[in-house]
Amino acid sequence: MQFFDTIFGYINDLTWGWALVPFLVVLGVFFTVASGFVQFRFFKRMFRVLWGDEDSDPSKISAREALFVSVGGRVGGGNIAGVAVAITAGGPGAVFWMWAIALVGMCSALVEATLAQVFKRTTTEGDYRGGPARAIIHGLGENYRWLAIIYAICLIASFAIGFNAFQGNTVAGAAADSLGVPRYATGILLAVATGFIVYGGIHRIAKVSDVIIPIMAFGYIAMALVIILMNITALPGVIWDIVANALGFREAVAGGVGAAVANGLRRGLFSNEAGLGSAPNVAATAYVRHPVSQGITQSFSVFIDTMIICSCTAFVILLGDVYQPGQADVDGVILTQQSMVSHMGNWAQYYLTAAIFLFSFSSIIYNYYLGENALAFMTEKPNAVHILRIAIVAIVFIGAVAPGATVVFSFSDPMMGILAVVNLLAMMMLFPIALRLINDFRAQLNSGVKRPIFDPKKFPDLDTDETAWPDAK
Repeated sequence: MQFFDTIFGYINDLTWGWALVPFLVVLGVFFTVASGFVQFRFFKRMFRVLWGDEDSDPSKISAREALFVSVGGRVGGGNIAGVAVAITAGGPGAVFWMWAIALVGMCSALVEATLAQVFKRTTTEGDYRGGPARAIIHGLGENYRWLAIIYAICLIASFAIGFNAFQGNTVAGAAADSLGVPRYATGILLAVATGFIVYGGIHRIAKVSDVIIPIMAFGYIAMALVIILMNITALPGVIWDIVANALGFREAVAGGVGAAVANGLRRGLFSNEAGLGSAPNVAATAYVRHPVSQGITQSFSVFIDTMIICSCTAFVILLGDVYQPGQADVDGVILTQQSMVSHMGNWAQYYLTAAIFLFSFSSIIYNYYLGENALAFMTEKPNAVHILRIAIVAIVFIGAVAPGATVVFSFSDPMMGILAVVNLLAMMMLFPIALRLINDFRAQLNSGVKRPIFDPKKFPDLDTDETAWPDAK
């Protein structure tokens, strides 16, 4: 075990340790500039997905359903615990840099989702499958299949296995601490609920997400808004603290601006997953008229995750008196929980436990689908999917009942590091294609077309599946 810990430690150092975060930032800035700041140009258009599409095929996954599934995956422990950890380690200024990386990451999310859409394939059931693995095969060619396989293996190892154990552990721990519920009881509940959802496939996952994600998000936002209104006179001072600490006008923690930048960027990237190659697997399932349409939707998903949900947690913490600048490192969930209790009373800890349950459960079903999609890329044997489903249910249960079980899955972060490197390499090589699609979408809008349509015949050099684009003339 020590040998593997050492190997995974080296991998983690080579990816997250020094290279990956700057790579994600620089590439996101490049995509933003090269695309003409596309995430800002199409910002108003992002909100259209919330009202649905009256012309969409009811037998397909809609753009809104894909949005909520991806939001359910992006929004998780990082929005509650991760933000608290970033503030503790980097001071209030870390929040500013979380915002900055989200605005840049919105473009990375748009690019990777657009590529996943254009190279998606129609399944025998009439659904769509796609993602970075298929984008690599159909965009770069069969010579890069080895790269796609590395990606698929890392996706299963990090999200489907490791992170699902972590989510089960988080929910069980919160329920035990605040409600006194035994870990095994939470584990059984989670395992049963997970089994019911994953055996319904992507359609059941989408339908469930379409219900619980709005409840989860709006419920958490509503609580934060109440707290903000209760402390509205202190809000300008908090915003000034965030900006002043971010730009070095005031130093809240050891390390100053450097600590704020490092923790803000890292936690922001971990939370919104922009450029990491996970959400495009869900983006590819949606029925849309143009690949860029789902790219815009996934850009909106990053905005919801960081600019809204993470900001809610940050203001809950910074408007209270529990957090003290420069204090020793504390458990992120505890800091958020104590801050909420200080504002609203003891009942708020139960409210937060319910929020953690919904956040974590939505992440579990999202993580499962990522694993299923990766497995479907590597093998078409139906028994493989059943084995994966049984394994996921067992992993969620084990992660919940054993407090130290997640140590076994310490490979998750390094595997996600490799996953991100592979995805970023593919995005760099395929970006000219994404730019062509963005320009096509923009040209149609400029010519008066309100809802652009992708026509594969206009891009004969691309290995697309024409059956996936029924709206094309």
